[in-house]
Amino acid sequence: MKQIAVIGAGTMGNGIAHVFAQFGYDVNLIDIAQASLDRGIATITKNLDRQVAKERITADDKDSTLSRISTFTDLASGVKDRELVVEAATENVDLKLNIFKQMDEHAPEGCILSTNTSSISITKIAAATSRPDKVIGMHFMNPVPVMKLVEIIRGYATSDEVTNTIMEVSKSLKKVPVEVNDYPGFVANRILMPMINEAIITLHEGVAGVEEIDTVMKLGMAHPMGPLQLADFIGLDVCLSIMNVLHDGFGNGKYAPCPLLVNMVTAGKLGIKSGEGFYSWSHGTKDLVVADNFKK
Repeated sequence: MKQIAVIGAGTMGNGIAHVFAQFGYDVNLIDIAQASLDRGIATITKNLDRQVAKERITADDKDSTLSRISTFTDLASGVKDRELVVEAATENVDLKLNIFKQMDEHAPEGCILSTNTSSISITKIAAATSRPDKVIGMHFMNPVPVMKLVEIIRGYATSDEVTNTIMEVSKSLKKVPVEVNDYPGFVANRILMPMINEAIITLHEGVAGVEEIDTVMKLGMAHPMGPLQLADFIGLDVCLSIMNVLHDGFGNGKYAPCPLLVNMVTAGKLGIKSGEGFYSWSHGTKDLVVADNFKK
């Protein structure tokens, strides 16, 4: 298996394309807008330059990696001859179902269809296709070129053969695949997102400030990044989407998103991607946002 397509040229998509191409796969990177593809390639180039500067790869490695990536704005053309497609679009269930219907229609019959979803049911996504046995989750971690883990999520109908194939593909990328079953949030986000949500509740209730909460978790729990800074890094809209999936899937009040999180997303305060969340990122550096903002 060497013919790959990646749908979505955003943070996760370009990272996934980068890693596959670096390890010898022929990658078609697909997005609806050429401008998005251009930004994705620019990001990949920048990250490869960083690897060259750190002497992790050579300049020739960089050039050969980039030569293995082709860009497409037409999904049908991008997947027509592929053996594996990895969908990495926005965490929106209706969007993903629509993309999978198109993938199923245009990809070869034997092609495996995978999704980088961080919380949405693989079984539900697979049901939108005529090949549910060939649909599987490949949940990469951000930043993809650095993080070793890939959650491999089996849907209700995912075959053993497909699961074993994707486990081996993940290992070929020098990743550590972990097989999990299809429940809301899988493992990573079922544990992580309630922790982030609880940190937001702690802020909302005035127990402590942003910097104090993050410092406690970094110094007291040996977390490399505090939960509020991590939420900014992930995107508060993504955090809210995952909390809603958990809340809907389990029907349990403990998964209800904090009203502060809801209000911040509604106000467009999404973290790094918007320039402001729990911290200000407007100048490319992290600054503390005035605490009064979080009392609303």
